Amino acid sequence: MSTETLPQDAAMLLSFINLKLRDYYDNLEELCGSMDVNREELCRKLAGIDYEYDPAVNQFI
Repeated sequence: MSTETLPQDAAMLLSFINLKLRDYYDNLEELCGSMDVNREELCRKLAGIDYEYDPAVNQFI
């Protein structure tokens, strides 16, 4: 999924991604491109715990 090791647990992944979005990236596309993350796979995994990306706040909520 990424060149950087991502947490496998969905809740930990959510926390990690939201931290990266908040502190380092202006949007999900930038994060995915920079970290070599498949956006669809990431969104699918987080949708599994009822979270979706909201571009207005740049977070999964």
